[in-house]
Amino acid sequence: MRLRVVLAPDNIRRLDILENLTSVEHLKRILQEKLEIKVDFLIQFEDPEFGNELCNLTNITELPPDRAVLKILLNLPEESETEISISSLDTASVSAPSNSSNQSSPSFTMRQRESSQWPSTFPIPKFTYDVELRLAKGNEKFKEDGTLLTIPREMKMDILDAIAQAIFSFKAYPNNQELESVSAALVQKHPCLKDRGSGTGYHSWTMSIKYKVGNYRQKLRSVGCSEVAVNQRRASEDSRRLKKAKRCEINFLPDIPIGETEYSLQKERDALQEELKKKHLNMAFVDSKMELTFPLRRKEIVDKEPLVADVLREWPALFLEDQVSAEFYRITQTNLKSTFFSSLDEYASPMIKLYRARGGAYGEEMKTLLDQLDNQTSDVLAHRKATALKGLPVFMREKSGNFLRTCLDTEPEDQYTKGMKMGILSIVKDNVGTIHSSPNVRCLSVVLEELVVLDNVQDLPTAVVLLFGLIYCLNMNYPKELKYTFETIQKVFIGLDPQCSQRVQSFKNKVMSM
Repeated sequence: MRLRVVLAPDNIRRLDILENLTSVEHLKRILQEKLEIKVDFLIQFEDPEFGNELCNLTNITELPPDRAVLKILLNLPEESETEISISSLDTASVSAPSNSSNQSSPSFTMRQRESSQWPSTFPIPKFTYDVELRLAKGNEKFKEDGTLLTIPREMKMDILDAIAQAIFSFKAYPNNQELESVSAALVQKHPCLKDRGSGTGYHSWTMSIKYKVGNYRQKLRSVGCSEVAVNQRRASEDSRRLKKAKRCEINFLPDIPIGETEYSLQKERDALQEELKKKHLNMAFVDSKMELTFPLRRKEIVDKEPLVADVLREWPALFLEDQVSAEFYRITQTNLKSTFFSSLDEYASPMIKLYRARGGAYGEEMKTLLDQLDNQTSDVLAHRKATALKGLPVFMREKSGNFLRTCLDTEPEDQYTKGMKMGILSIVKDNVGTIHSSPNVRCLSVVLEELVVLDNVQDLPTAVVLLFGLIYCLNMNYPKELKYTFETIQKVFIGLDPQCSQRVQSFKNKVMSM
């Protein structure tokens, strides 16, 4: 769908949305990401049935099918500041129905990060007035004769406190490279703070910031901050069991919003489960309840590490296709499907060229995939995308036999899901094809821990992206035998974390050069 979006008289944007819109909330999430809207808003559209007069969009079916004109009305609070300090945690206001009768409740505040990745240049926060004044005079003196500023202890503590808060607004556990980028940005903005006798000019600042961030985490842990409290352990416990963001999760374990308790969120979960029993779901109600109960759900999944069967029983809505994408966005602030499909459109053809150029080194499996693609006479583009994904683990020299399985539509699925920890099951008709032609796939199922958690998926790319989304939603590790395949999806297709392993970086370079 093509949209003309009016944000202001002098700010009008055109957007192409590749995925199918399922609800108004789904559209709002896409607009929030694409247009970087940080507050709640109302969507109006030009209704062709009323001479293109503006109407509030209440149901996604009201939109014209191919292209539409939207107007965005931002819901700004009356007493909002125009500038928000980066040292404060980001907040998002969400209005949700209070019960199954769909009566509205007062808005609540949920602390969630909104930055999708670590900034290329870290934004150094403003310090207190006296510190800023000292730094300004120190920078002037440094510019005149290169004199470095002598920093009193209380001034250094003020600087480190502000920087620790700013870092936590992006990430609770920054790595050494990210900490170095902070100290480098600090001395670049305030050159009078450079180290004496240091090669980089900021080595001692890096170490000080590292210890201060650790102390700040301890302070937050003592007051019950979920994201760091979950890692509190006794000395005898295995340090490898640390539960923290490792794959660019922005909202890995958010705190329960102010005004809510675990008990109140349990009630919301109960209302959500009752809604899931109905034949015709109120998707707006489901969206709002899933948004509201996000902190409770993450706490259970990250802290208790339940089996998939338990999550399926307690949170059945999480396994709806639309909610997989919504949960992925809550965790990473990245639109799952549109990002993946856009990358697949870009990389599919170069990947096929790469497979053909290097196919001889990958044996019969790659040759069979390419032969089947060559024998396709209909919907070649879709088959090319599917072949690009099927060939990825082969090219990465990983084992995909237990990941991609096939069964006849006349056979029981559970017979083929045994021993399948994570994968995709293709349901094919009786004419299963030959070595030179692909089988006639009726539908696909996503399997986790031997359970079919999503069925009747339309095609392989959709099944792959939903499986990847569920890995994040359920905080699961990538399977060891396919770790490079999933790393490629994460870092090349979705763009989460530019730091790739050598094997994935090599693949990326080769694809980009084709």
